[in-house]
Amino acid sequence: MKDIKAKILSNKLVGRVYYKMALEAPYIARAAKPGQFVQIKCSDGLEPFLRRPFSIYRLKAEGSRLKGIEILYEVVGKGTEILSGKKEGEFVDILGPLGTGFSLSRASSLEPRAIIIAGGIGAAPLVYLAEELKKKKIKTIVLMGAKTKGVILCEKDFKKITPEVYVSTDDGTYGCHGFVSRLFHNILKTLESRFETIVYVCGPHGMLRGIAEICEERGFKCQVSLEEKMACGMGACLGCAVLTKSGNKLACKDGPVFNACELSW
Repeated sequence: MKDIKAKILSNKLVGRVYYKMALEAPYIARAAKPGQFVQIKCSDGLEPFLRRPFSIYRLKAEGSRLKGIEILYEVVGKGTEILSGKKEGEFVDILGPLGTGFSLSRASSLEPRAIIIAGGIGAAPLVYLAEELKKKKIKTIVLMGAKTKGVILCEKDFKKITPEVYVSTDDGTYGCHGFVSRLFHNILKTLESRFETIVYVCGPHGMLRGIAEICEERGFKCQVSLEEKMACGMGACLGCAVLTKSGNKLACKDGPVFNACELSW
């Protein structure tokens, strides 16, 4: 990881309270893996004092050269409110890449199939993952869940990567009516069994647990990206402990991606 001053290439509103920011950070782009994150100092002053964690949403390229990264974030507090006001050409202090990302290794000789499941802002780290799966020519299905139509994120991004993108909303205003776990159940009824299936998930804790239970029943490998509050991002403060079957681990260092079967839900 490196601590650098990154130039803001763009910072655009892409939803009701969602922004997409591009940062000039070629070193981080070259070193990053899907599922990793960066810590950004949102203010030039002391308030807020702590950096904020953001998943690496996509890599930004210029021709064949990696120029930087993009983050997708929701304005939820003072730090992200300050960040949303940053302009193109300004600089922010950024530390990364951090954490343990998704594993793309195969476990059998069967043809691989990936199922990506995103809940709300949990879509942020999964677009980069989907792009990497496409490069590896791994068949990918994307399931997206949101409370209502107006807060669905990254649907167009995913559709550029794979034609198999399905959406559910809690209130039925778009796509299937109900939780994304119900959509997952319905999709599983249509899938062929000749594939080695691995499931990648990011979203609210309850959704992660529900998907993990389905995967355990079906014998699927499942990797979950946890949305935990992080202070230092490097494992020094011990503030993001996660209970696993082998004791406490740190979301910022041992995660944020964990094998679902390792977690004590």
